[in-house]
Amino acid sequence: MQTDAFHVFDTTLRDGAQREGITYSVADKLAVARLLDDLGVGFVEGGWPGAMPKDTEFFARAADGELAFRHAVLVAFGATRKAGVRVQDDPQVRALLDSRAPVVTLVAKSDVRHVERALRTTLEENLAMVRDTVAFLRAEGRRVFLDCEHFFDGYRHDPDYGVRVLDAAAEAGADVGVLCDTNGGMLPMGVHDVVSAVRARTGIRLGIHTQDDTGCAVANTLAAVDAGATHVQGTANGYGERAGNANIFSVLGGLVTKMGLDVLPDGCLAEMVRVSHAIAEIANLAPDTHAPYVGASAFAHKAGLHASAIKVDPELYNHLDPTVVGNDQRILVTEMAGRASIELKSAELGVDVTGRPDVVGRVVERVKEREAVGWSYEAADASFELLLRDEMGATTPPFVLESYRVIIDRREDGRLVTEATVKLHAGDRRVIMTEEGNGPVNALDRALRTALERAYPQLARMELIDYKVRIMAGRHGTDAVTRVLIETTDHEREWTTVGVHGNVIEASWLALHDAVRYGLL
Repeated sequence: MQTDAFHVFDTTLRDGAQREGITYSVADKLAVARLLDDLGVGFVEGGWPGAMPKDTEFFARAADGELAFRHAVLVAFGATRKAGVRVQDDPQVRALLDSRAPVVTLVAKSDVRHVERALRTTLEENLAMVRDTVAFLRAEGRRVFLDCEHFFDGYRHDPDYGVRVLDAAAEAGADVGVLCDTNGGMLPMGVHDVVSAVRARTGIRLGIHTQDDTGCAVANTLAAVDAGATHVQGTANGYGERAGNANIFSVLGGLVTKMGLDVLPDGCLAEMVRVSHAIAEIANLAPDTHAPYVGASAFAHKAGLHASAIKVDPELYNHLDPTVVGNDQRILVTEMAGRASIELKSAELGVDVTGRPDVVGRVVERVKEREAVGWSYEAADASFELLLRDEMGATTPPFVLESYRVIIDRREDGRLVTEATVKLHAGDRRVIMTEEGNGPVNALDRALRTALERAYPQLARMELIDYKVRIMAGRHGTDAVTRVLIETTDHEREWTTVGVHGNVIEASWLALHDAVRYGLL
């Protein structure tokens, strides 16, 4: 467990689960909680027991031994007692105790307008609800944090009432009062001013919870810390309702690498990329390739000018060493590439072009010529490596295509049957192979690999795992062209190849051809 001097509080499983399109099973929630513990956060808010049957089951299974945290403490979320109800008689409060979570986060109204219009109770009764519930949970041995909902909007309307809510919580034994930008409308300057002012007016420890409706959730969180908050809340990959929450990975990157705060256990910051991508997979969402710190493109360089400088010193165009957060520097090969880009990319791929300026020059020109007609090597390292090795004269074609043919037969009953035939020369043999598939690309892939398996038995392990097609807008006077990306695996590694042509089948064939060639390197 982390020291209590600074709290990193994750609410992916509660507030983050409110993102449109996310639905976690109980098994998913347990898996995400373990990943967050690997990241080294101090607190994992697991959900709202009593209000959500799934969350009730999650806490029961966690308490029965299915979660064994090394760093984190499990937190249950819930509301203060209802107006006019004794705290010991409120079933929602009782459910918080039944969760067996050692820490409870209570949400309370801190905006006068919400108390009067949404809760429909008096300002004094709202304060009593806070005091009673905090005191009851503390008496039962629970640590209590208070989320002050709509704090910043309420403070603008009435700068005194929110502070009274914080003081009521502190008097009853709450450890932290969290200032929530519930509507997400704040900017960093305003957050800094309010946190500074409130810190001077109350003795309770302050936390910050921000939404990203202005695109400033991370900046607002860091501004609050600069103003004295020592408890930050966020979610993995910024998941949350509307525009989302403060991205916990960006927050941690800023706190540790920019503000010099030691808020994670040793070695945990380097887990950020792995944890980010693993949680995205569980949420069934594609990882954001351009996310700060953890995105695949976060340290990817495209411009030749950048690559020239990086070749001299990687720090010249990186704001930090990518390995610190578990990421890697990547050089993208595009029409913007110069000689330095090609040399760096070659080194990244393990191809030595030292002393071969002629090869580097030809590759630069080939890339520019091909990108002008629709090719792209940014996401197709395997195809680029083949181009590079071809220019070096370092490859021998494993086979030579004579011809291929694809037939799609629509039967009377509506069933589609796709058949592909390839004729090729492999070694000293001429091979003709016909295979059926669930589409032309699948049939071609099967026919090609089957035709070659006698000469290259290792192809039996190869499998096409992803296929993307993009129609490129045609230039004036030309037809549109098709770009195909194919991802292949041999269950030990994965590689991506590209093909471009005006005919989608030929574009697919070119990508398949490269996929097999690369697999045989």
